[in-house]
Amino acid sequence: MQVRVNLWMTIDSNNFMKTVNITTIQFPEIQLSPRDAHKLRGYFGNIFKEQSPLLHNHYETGVLRYKYPLVQYKVLGNTPTLVALEEGADLLTALFLKIKEIQIDGKNYPVTNKNITAKKVDIGVDEELFSYEFSTLWMALNQDNHKRFKAASKADQKKMLQKILIGNILSVYKNLELFLNPEQRILATLSTESHHTNFKDQKMLAFTGAFTTNALLPDKIGLGKSVSRGFGSIIKRN
Repeated sequence: MQVRVNLWMTIDSNNFMKTVNITTIQFPEIQLSPRDAHKLRGYFGNIFKEQSPLLHNHYETGVLRYKYPLVQYKVLGNTPTLVALEEGADLLTALFLKIKEIQIDGKNYPVTNKNITAKKVDIGVDEELFSYEFSTLWMALNQDNHKRFKAASKADQKKMLQKILIGNILSVYKNLELFLNPEQRILATLSTESHHTNFKDQKMLAFTGAFTTNALLPDKIGLGKSVSRGFGSIIKRN
């Protein structure tokens, strides 16, 4: 299924740009499958479980941290990749310089090389348009709206994806403390194809594709559901 939609929605304009810290760590000598991203999260979340809830998105009590994950675990182009924002960026650099190996499914992968990039990037709404593609499956739907999406007409499906994409972007902005104003308008065009994927023992719809928007977003972050497990990773097109 292909979906193309034009998105128009109002967001804030008093303070519509912000600079944030982002750190990316890649382990270029290790090759994994994209479906191993949640195993990366489990491994690092376990060995650093006493350090910070940002690393596994759970508090010490076990309660889920219901916020956009500031540390995300991905496999991009078969390369294990960690992406962290703001306070997660500083934490990631301090802890992961100490990593000597990664263990996945009982197999030890020696870490002899890490590529670490730390920089400041702008986020927000601009007059320029930016194009992105999903390098991993976009988990746009949850268990509740998955059923509504399947039962909806194509026109209503387009509207649902429209609201979801905008909501995903606004969620990133909100959790990075970028506060916007209803006079600023955001535009995006979206082209997707749907795929079935197994998630927590349930078959779900997820999407590949690309979008163009006037919302400036950090490269390699995730949009949608389960971004800490590698879903919805975006790559900015030149």
